[in-house]
Amino acid sequence: MKKILFVINTMGYGGAERALLNLMSALEKEQYEISVFVLTGQGELIHQIPDSVTLLNENYKDVSVLTSKGRMELMKTILRSGILKGAFFRRFSYLIKNSVKMKQQGRFLPDKLLWRILADGAPTMPKEYDLAVAYLEGGATYYVADRVKAKKKAAFIHIDYKKAGYGEKLDLGCYEKIDRIFTVSDEVKEHFLEVYPKYQNKVSVFHNLLDMDNVRIMAEKPGGFQDDFKGIRLLTVGRLVAQKRYDMVIQTMILLKQKSKKPIRWYIMGEGELRTKLEQQISENHLTEDVILLGVKENPFPYYKQCDIYVHATGYEGKSIAIQEAQILKKPILATDCSGNREQIEQGIDGRLCTLTPESIGDEILWMIEHPKECQSYGEKAEKKVLQSNKGLDEFLNWMK
Repeated sequence: MKKILFVINTMGYGGAERALLNLMSALEKEQYEISVFVLTGQGELIHQIPDSVTLLNENYKDVSVLTSKGRMELMKTILRSGILKGAFFRRFSYLIKNSVKMKQQGRFLPDKLLWRILADGAPTMPKEYDLAVAYLEGGATYYVADRVKAKKKAAFIHIDYKKAGYGEKLDLGCYEKIDRIFTVSDEVKEHFLEVYPKYQNKVSVFHNLLDMDNVRIMAEKPGGFQDDFKGIRLLTVGRLVAQKRYDMVIQTMILLKQKSKKPIRWYIMGEGELRTKLEQQISENHLTEDVILLGVKENPFPYYKQCDIYVHATGYEGKSIAIQEAQILKKPILATDCSGNREQIEQGIDGRLCTLTPESIGDEILWMIEHPKECQSYGEKAEKKVLQSNKGLDEFLNWMK
């Protein structure tokens, strides 16, 4: 029986985390002894790991790193790694050099720096594995590359690598120690190879695995919107972080209130460090009845099913599981024409694309409201897409042998 270790940064309510759950469930428990290690030791989805999977964290906290309580727990973990385990001192030069470079580029990303600290301060795995898989870029990959003994090592890339802020100076040659690199889409592969062209021969595409039947079943369960709003419901799902560009929701909603003949309410499902700022912006623009922050929901799928339009107006993506879930449930989708999104939607066929401006987003939403038959067609065609490809899984399984 092959021993497989999966390492991931967190196990919160995120797309990559849900994709990992699906991947672990797809592996035959009779053939594989599967363990998982969560670098931060946090996240609510840990309770959904298959019973056959062993959690290696000793003191796990089932709290999201995106909440205030979760951020406090994360800070404690960082301090333990940095001070008690000495990672701050060992990586002092690394932190200074990369901080200076980030500031020169006008984009300081402390989370990218701290992944190295967390990876260095995490406990070393005592046994050797047949395969160790870093399921996220950053900390998980650094940890698998440097701290895990395995006959084979793999890493997954879920984002536009360069736009997310990663690069060779941060990575310190970690991918040299990785035998196979899997990207979640062709575009993610292309952008990764722009940073690392030398790894062309060990990069493959492995689309996120989705349990489509489970999505449909969960969408029929009790839940969803609790208000008695009778107008058009827009839904956006994602972490409350800068990448997701929720500032555009505020600005677009102002325009929609001026132009729309029908009442519109925009619901945002997710949690993150921008919550307080968004709440303030919503209040300042008198949108408390128009833009609703739902927080994280254990079962998001009734909300997908009950909304009228799913909107994904982001700055960049890898391959959005939120879009795929909306497609499974036949929702008309509007997304910004950016890396990741454009690979999932064919303009005017199974959804619509727009530029990342309030005017463009607003105009497309109004068009979709006024053309319900076309939107119904988008949803039906989106559902028929091949949302789950076994090609990546088959290659992954064959490579493991």
